[in-house]
Order: sequence, then structure tokens, then C-alpha cells
Amino acid sequence: MKARPLVQAMAALLAFACCAVQAVLPTVPAPAAEPVHSFAAAGLLQAGFGLAVVIGLIFLFAWVVRRFGLQPSGNGRVLKVVSSAMVGQRERVVVVEIGDAWLVLGVAAGQVCALHTMPAGKLPDAQPPSLAGFAGTGAFSQKLVDSMARLTKRKEGQA
Repeated sequence: MKARPLVQAMAALLAFACCAVQAVLPTVPAPAAEPVHSFAAAGLLQAGFGLAVVIGLIFLFAWVVRRFGLQPSGNGRVLKVVSSAMVGQRERVVVVEIGDAWLVLGVAAGQVCALHTMPAGKLPDAQPPSLAGFAGTGAFSQKLVDSMARLTKRKEGQA
């Protein structure tokens, strides 16, 4: 009888070993991973497009700075533009201060003409535009003015 428990223990150990070997070494081969296809042209196209967008944004911002005069004004200049107004598509009138004199210049494509010279003076304080002369000013404009006045009063009360 002593042989029988020994045989049972050996059988259990052999079964455990078989299960352990099967867990480590599977009998069914794993599917091979598919090769990754390289799309070099697509990556190159994407990088080129991104570069073109960045360069385009740089040129756009440079144009905006030049167009709207966002460049820093240099103090101590001899020449200072006091005011300018467009009078046509390519024509403008410019008031330039040089020393203690103002020059009124007409600027067109390819030429500049002196229109008037006057002593330098102070710029008049800007008056808010009046709506009295506009046709169609009615309830909406009045409500807009009232709401703006209430908004400023409310902000002053909070401060």
C-alpha cells in the first residue's frame, strides 16, 4: 500500500509538470505580426504642408504689422506723422511735423506734393461722433446708448 501513494504523488507531479510546460511553451503558434508599411511620401507631404503654413503665418503677421503701423515709434525722430487720411484707393493726405512746422502732403502712387505749410499746433481733442445727422436713428440707437450708460454706471458702482 505504501507504493500506491507514492505512485499517486508521482502522477500528480507529472501532471503538474505537463501543465507548467504547456503554459510556458504553447502548442499553437502565435500569429506573426504584420510588417508595418512605411508611407514616407505622406509624412513628407504633411511636414511640407506644416512648414508652408508656418511660413505663411509669419508673412501674414509681418504684413499686419506693416499695414496697421504696429511698429514701435522711435523717439527723437526729426520727422513725425501727425495724421493721415485716405482720399482715394491709392491717394492720401498726410500731416507731417518737422521741427515746429506742419506740412500737409498729398501722397499718390509715385509722387508726393506739398499742399500746405503751417505752424505746429496741438491736435484738437477727439469728439465722439454725433448720431443726430444719421437717417434711421431711432429706438435701437437710443436703447444701445441707454444700455451702455447703465453698463458704465454698474462698473463704476462695483469699483
